[in-house]
Amino acid sequence: EAIGQEFRPAKVGDSFGPTWETCWFKVDLSIPLAWEGREVHFVWESDGEGMVWRDAQPVQGLTKEGEKTSYILTSSLKETEPHSLTLYVELACNGLFGAGKGSMIAPPDPDRRFTLSKAELVIFNRDVYELLVDLEILLDMAQLLGEENQRSFQALYTANQMVNVCDVMDPSTFPAARDLAAVIFSQRNGESQHTIHAVGHCHIDSAWLWPYEETIRKCARSWVTVVRLMECNPELTFACSQLRLISVLWQAQQFEWVRSWYPGLYAQIQDFVTKGQFIPVGGTWVEMDGNLPSGESMVRQFLQGQRFFQEQFGQICSEFWLPDTFGYSAQLPQLMRGCGIGRFLTQKLSWNLVNTFPHHTFFWEGIDGSQVLTHFPPGDSYGMHGRVEEMLKTVKNNKDKGRVNHSALLFGFGDGGGGPTQKMLDRMKRMSDTDGLPRVQISTPDRLFSVLEKESSQLCTWVGELFLELHNGTYTTQAQIKKGNRECERILHDVEVLSTLAVAQGGVFQYPASQLQQLWRLLLLNQFHDVLPGSCIQLVLEDALQYYAEIRRAGTRLQEEAVQSLCRELLQPKAGSAESTLVLNTLPWERTEVISRTGPAGTETLALVTVPSMGYAIVRESLLPPQPVAVRKQEDGSIVMENGVIAVCLDVMGHLTSLQLVDSERESVPDGCYANQFALFDDVPLYWDAWDVMDYHLETRKPVTTLLRPLEITLAGGLRGTASFSLRIGESSTLTQEIILDATCPYLRFLTQVEWKEAHKFLKVEFPVQVRSTNATYEIQFGHLQRPTHWNTSWDWARFEVWAHKWLDLSEHGFGVALLNDCKYGASAHGNVLSLSL
Repeated sequence: EAIGQEFRPAKVGDSFGPTWETCWFKVDLSIPLAWEGREVHFVWESDGEGMVWRDAQPVQGLTKEGEKTSYILTSSLKETEPHSLTLYVELACNGLFGAGKGSMIAPPDPDRRFTLSKAELVIFNRDVYELLVDLEILLDMAQLLGEENQRSFQALYTANQMVNVCDVMDPSTFPAARDLAAVIFSQRNGESQHTIHAVGHCHIDSAWLWPYEETIRKCARSWVTVVRLMECNPELTFACSQLRLISVLWQAQQFEWVRSWYPGLYAQIQDFVTKGQFIPVGGTWVEMDGNLPSGESMVRQFLQGQRFFQEQFGQICSEFWLPDTFGYSAQLPQLMRGCGIGRFLTQKLSWNLVNTFPHHTFFWEGIDGSQVLTHFPPGDSYGMHGRVEEMLKTVKNNKDKGRVNHSALLFGFGDGGGGPTQKMLDRMKRMSDTDGLPRVQISTPDRLFSVLEKESSQLCTWVGELFLELHNGTYTTQAQIKKGNRECERILHDVEVLSTLAVAQGGVFQYPASQLQQLWRLLLLNQFHDVLPGSCIQLVLEDALQYYAEIRRAGTRLQEEAVQSLCRELLQPKAGSAESTLVLNTLPWERTEVISRTGPAGTETLALVTVPSMGYAIVRESLLPPQPVAVRKQEDGSIVMENGVIAVCLDVMGHLTSLQLVDSERESVPDGCYANQFALFDDVPLYWDAWDVMDYHLETRKPVTTLLRPLEITLAGGLRGTASFSLRIGESSTLTQEIILDATCPYLRFLTQVEWKEAHKFLKVEFPVQVRSTNATYEIQFGHLQRPTHWNTSWDWARFEVWAHKWLDLSEHGFGVALLNDCKYGASAHGNVLSLSL
């Protein structure tokens, strides 16, 4: 399509755009005959990301920020090679890290222009390049090994001799200078020296500062560059955890369509997978958030990921690879073990703001006792460049040296793609076994973990969650994304329950396996670690919300089809029978609840119903509650609600001033305290705006006290009692809440709607309770976790804002209070105050 377009002349200095546009350049090259025998490169520099196409195939990614600005036309020009050829350059009008206006994480500048700064045909002098790499390594050794180390002086004097020997105008002097360096590099280490396992890597965020669609091209640019490097460096290994991106992003149009975009590249990747150089790692569909997805979602991440690797490459992953998410649930070791994975690699806890994590290699134990061997690369990065400084840091920083003598180093540009470069490889070749430096070997994750397993007898064990002491705001940022995730998880659960029951009943119903897989993959995609946390640009959020809408729409249809098949006869109206309602329960326990149903005249009526576990009931008449809900307004304007199970009192501001279990007569709200208290905090983090909420925000607490509409009774009792009120929040936001008590119900419900127009503010709702406990309990995936309610240590107060799923609970012996939610994740329990971040 691009080749068939009309091209106009362009020159160096021209700019192109705006942001997110694509420009194609036709480049006609004519290599001078006099360059025979020389290495010839096509050099292209711009502040956009580029891809070189040759003979209708992608052959080289070009990214100035990733130090990839040339395409090797020939390593030694031969007379028989073509001297004239045509290339095409596809220029994406965005940089390696998007197009932030003013700073990397600012919203994109929609009108940014991208300048072509260089387009040249050049001779590359390989001898000069090699000499410069030699000098770089020697000078780094001299500078970094320290005055107490004789090797630093040997490196320094060797570099000095090289300068004396080398005449830059006389290439014949270069080999003698290089021989001097080779002497240093050939002096070997002793047997006890630490071994670094260097693995090529290219972390590509599925969406972050660029939209989903741009990620496909980032993958192609990065991976085609890796393939070119592998052709020249057969020892290079590359760990790739996002291969399935190509299929996930276009699943609606089928994997074959994408394969038609880059068929040659994909075939080459499969070939290098077979050779053991291009190594699939990860085991999940995308590198998901490690906290917020439900247990079932996490199982599906592994199921879809492992199935993909098995189908495409004939193998499953033995390493879980999640280097860049914002903390790791204590349930993950059990899930990993259940999915055939016993090894885990990340480095994100090196970002901790308060406490330094005490290990780099250890066993991580989950809530059921499952253990996985875990390694954090001690260089604290997944984007190393193969420098001496990084090798020395890897050894010096290693918290477990003495216990194990091997560690990982992941090299290559990342986050926005890019991957390894030839210079990184050439640096490490000189350090493969050089006295004074750790041994550096190009390795694989399997080789590293295999040797760590052999050395693991003295390793320590870390029990429970790997909590990241940073980015706590991601549990709350972008409320619609959080709500969409929870709702869609529930919808897919219900579709599967109802469809399974319909199949089990027999008949013609077909289980919607392919549709469900497609919907699950959309949901799993949105659980990527910059989408579900809300730490991405608006374009990504718009895509994500569309995917949630598609899941809701298709999921509702699949639900209806399953119910029609399951209950077809029950749904047929029978002559003379009373009006009835079919009520389904997709949870595994019997439920007695008040439901709302539409009558023949279109009016809403309430009914108290009991529905069995994973079953249904035909409701004609409402059950009679043991005690109807009573709602009374007091003289002071407060409202009392009671249903025989609990009794509550609410003041005109909507505060909960009393909450009692009727049988126990025990008060849950402390004297003089208000529960259901909304509070506004300043939210001005140090840098990562969408990611962070800092501990000092707690010093800015302001209770919301501006009443727009006082509490009034909206439903006077019987099967349900309700009251509602409105508040103003901050400068221009409003909050409306309906408080509901149903017959026989042991909890009070709050339906809260906020019209949010604040910037750099944080809204929470607080529930002080008359319970004393040093720990609160939080729901996590398939289980729960206890965290302290005090700040005795730095490890305690670093968890001033934590995450939970559907509930958190503060209990003492024989009594407790739980706070439930249907779409929130940020929470805290400090002292006796339960808080939910809205």
